[in-house]
Amino acid sequence: MLLLSVDEGALLRHSLPAAIAQHGADVVVVDNASRDDTAAVAADHGVRHLGLAVRRSYAGAINAALAQTGGDAVLLLNADCFLAPGFLAAARPRLAESGVGSVAVKLLRVAGPPPPALGEVDACGMSLDRRRKNGLVGHGAAPATYARAGEAFGADGAAALYRRETLEQCAYAEEVLDEDMAMWATDADLAWRARTLGWRCVFEPEAIGHHIRSYSPSTRAAMPEAARRQQFRNRLLMIAKNETWAGVRRDGAWIAAYEVLALGHALLRERELLGGYVEAARLLGGALARRRELAARRRVARPPFGLEPRP
Repeated sequence: MLLLSVDEGALLRHSLPAAIAQHGADVVVVDNASRDDTAAVAADHGVRHLGLAVRRSYAGAINAALAQTGGDAVLLLNADCFLAPGFLAAARPRLAESGVGSVAVKLLRVAGPPPPALGEVDACGMSLDRRRKNGLVGHGAAPATYARAGEAFGADGAAALYRRETLEQCAYAEEVLDEDMAMWATDADLAWRARTLGWRCVFEPEAIGHHIRSYSPSTRAAMPEAARRQQFRNRLLMIAKNETWAGVRRDGAWIAAYEVLALGHALLRERELLGGYVEAARLLGGALARRRELAARRRVARPPFGLEPRP
């Protein structure tokens, strides 16, 4: 279990004990050059502390941690996510199922370390629609919904369980998460890549976590311009890397219509997003190089839209 902290020692004091309490958990605190007491919190709880000397992006920090740790299963966990008892016991067996490379879990929204619950679902995995727009399944729904296991497009990065084999197959060289994308939508990009390589993702409702969501449909307006611009451009990079010609032929009208609307929105409502096009163009060469590498391993041509658990 890789528990990432970026100056989040105060949250880690709550999320780390919950992680350690999971049966069979081997917890590593990934300290992304924090300037607070993250290292001390890890020491207080007697777990391995993996300190990065220089602050890296989310993708870079996770890639570094994956390269320095082992295990046939890996839970990527953020310090603002607090696991409920029995989380790992419910999620871990799902990886033994044929073709399952990742497990999406049931995240409930909180305003801080439990119990300040907001009374709604945060995410029950991720979805991808015919516009190639990724989203959070069930965000804002009543907590009692999404009680049935099912198929999902992918696992939200706040708490995502993977087979190590899946991550290794998805890697470009040693880069599992795309470091050009840095943070927002890197989990969706990884999910699409895993689907393309033939891996499934399943949703397990008995694996429950409580999460402080920073970027979501309900919080987007409060996010900094840079974060909104990065998410905007990363969707374009994700499409450039993972889309197939078969998908474009079938859903080109959906994709084009959404892109026209997105451009109109940027021009009329959020002009700061226009820089996302410039950034995407600058990073396109790297995206296409990753696409070429992925093409040699591609097993599934059909885009994985519409895969999400039902309420």
